[in-house]
Amino acid sequence: MQMHKSALSVLLAMSLGACVSTSGEVGRGASQKPLSLSVESFSSLPGWRGDKFRDFAAAYQKSCTPLLKRSSQNRFGQKEIFGKNQEWQIACRKFSKINKTNSNEVRKFFEENFVPYAARSGSNPNGLFTGYYEAALNGSLTRKGKYQYPLHARPSDLVMVQLGDFREELKGQRIAGRVKGGSLKPYETHAEITAGKLPNSQEKVLVWVDSPVDAFFIQIQGSGAVQLDSGRLMRVGYAGQNGHPYYAIGRELVKRGALEKRDVSMQSIRAWLEENPDQAQEVMQTNKSYVFFKKLDGSAPVGGQGVELTPMRSLAIDRSIIPYGMPVWVDLDAPTASSQPIQRLMVTQDTGGAIRGPVRGDFFWGYGKKAEEMAGNMKSDGRYWFLLPK
Repeated sequence: MQMHKSALSVLLAMSLGACVSTSGEVGRGASQKPLSLSVESFSSLPGWRGDKFRDFAAAYQKSCTPLLKRSSQNRFGQKEIFGKNQEWQIACRKFSKINKTNSNEVRKFFEENFVPYAARSGSNPNGLFTGYYEAALNGSLTRKGKYQYPLHARPSDLVMVQLGDFREELKGQRIAGRVKGGSLKPYETHAEITAGKLPNSQEKVLVWVDSPVDAFFIQIQGSGAVQLDSGRLMRVGYAGQNGHPYYAIGRELVKRGALEKRDVSMQSIRAWLEENPDQAQEVMQTNKSYVFFKKLDGSAPVGGQGVELTPMRSLAIDRSIIPYGMPVWVDLDAPTASSQPIQRLMVTQDTGGAIRGPVRGDFFWGYGKKAEEMAGNMKSDGRYWFLLPK
């Protein structure tokens, strides 16, 4: 969230990454094919009439709030195919006037004001969809007893640079570091920070938790709820990142022969780390990325768009390609053997370091054991359709 920057998917990203072709090349990663879009009808969306659209309404309204504050003539996304903010603002104003508790009225609103576009990576409509959740931890505001593992607040000398502020073609990309002698230099790595090499590290601890594995996984999730020893519940969320690239430790465990690729999940990774404490820290530190946290005052984690996330309605996407605040219809394989395929309307409200590619998503499941189970097992093949204003 910014869910690791936020939302990094716990799932290791063992395999990342999926025709008005008037858009041409909307976005391209190092080995990714460009996003292409083709017009479709609502009747072609799998399960369209079966969704409870009233459950989606609150999530979409949250995204409208920051959108209405933008300059109307600026582009909504990186490329012209997504239109200008003005067109999306008109839709938001219309949406504010409908009865949002009536699923049929919400569905009718989108049918009358939007057009679905099938998204493809080149010619391939399918991509990888993983899941994330709000982590649950135990902690203390002071270091004592079992509470020995810090979640650091953002250091005052951390400089994060949005490269899109300087070059339009770099929108969605960023670097971070520390200024030395007038130049921006790399910040400490995960290994260096956990070894106590962060300057003034004791002064920058937000909360101490009782598990090094939990302290690592909240880095991946980007936010969580800490049950304090005082009895209070403290929500923490993404406040910054050290600028080093995210590396999936699931991939590292497969490389070492500790896990089979087909068996990699959040649960299997956690089990291995807890069963091998002598090797766990070294494996976790192969991911050089480190996330800093801040206290959250709301009742839910905040995503990259700056709005509170809604369980099963908020989707994390590749921000360098896809804009925040866009309704997206998803058709995803069942996350587990006992669950059903996912066909529902979501809104793009978050991103993550492991979310790369035109057809790639991270599904927010919310808080609790069920959310953790679903997120940890989710490696679904799926498709999505962007809803663009008429």
